[in-house]
Amino acid sequence: MGLFSTFIAKIKGENSFAPADWKELESELLASDIGPTLTRQLLETARKVKSENAQEALIETLTAHLCTKSRLPLINSEGTTVIMIVGVNGTGKTTSVAKLAAHIKKSGSSVIVAAGDTFRAAAVEQLQTWGKRIDVEVISGKANGDPASVAFDGVKKAKQEATDYLVIDTAGRLHNKSDLMHELEKVKRVVEKVSPVSEVLLTIDATTGQNGMAQAKIFSSAVNVTGIILTKLDGSARGGIALAIESELHIPIKWIGTGEKEGDFAPFDSEAYILGLIA
Repeated sequence: MGLFSTFIAKIKGENSFAPADWKELESELLASDIGPTLTRQLLETARKVKSENAQEALIETLTAHLCTKSRLPLINSEGTTVIMIVGVNGTGKTTSVAKLAAHIKKSGSSVIVAAGDTFRAAAVEQLQTWGKRIDVEVISGKANGDPASVAFDGVKKAKQEATDYLVIDTAGRLHNKSDLMHELEKVKRVVEKVSPVSEVLLTIDATTGQNGMAQAKIFSSAVNVTGIILTKLDGSARGGIALAIESELHIPIKWIGTGEKEGDFAPFDSEAYILGLIA
């Protein structure tokens, strides 16, 4: 059930809305990970809504808080399109790398993956397994090796073979530590000696709550995040953090992940998302 469904059901045909009802709506919004600032703004708008157009007014209000930047993938028209995937471990980062590569290949383009999360052996093995499953080459290096070196090898190979896309997995531990941010900056800097990085996509777990906002702020300040992959957006996640991030940071959600399977990955549909909040 959407965030506003109960509210709309109550307000339709009614001339008044009890204080307890407003308190209930506020609690629902805060529980959805929208955050206190956006909750306050939405409540102010909701109090002005007339019963005969409650749903339309809320759709308009919520849509106004979405980022207006394009959600289309950023492409390098003069060579390989390089995409870095960043995020903390546990947000579905490595799985998103594989699913994005599968999506690219299915669209008819060539793609190589660089297993740059060298500090986590399981991540490299996971990508290698995915690579065999989706028939995509995975460039990897030594365990605990230099992530920038793996990324550099990947971009060199992609350029030599005129591959359409290179998707780079990156380290994801200790997002609040400056050493990881410096590592990500280094990877981007080294790769751009060969080819520009067209996209930096940040994975945010839809179930993490307001911690997702903190992650978005830290990563975007370090590597200029161009878009977000919202993961684990299934029945248990309210997904309100997507609206909060777009409203405050103006970073567009570009992709969503809803499961572990190859096909559980799709472009973010803002209209469907808003309708889902009030359905």
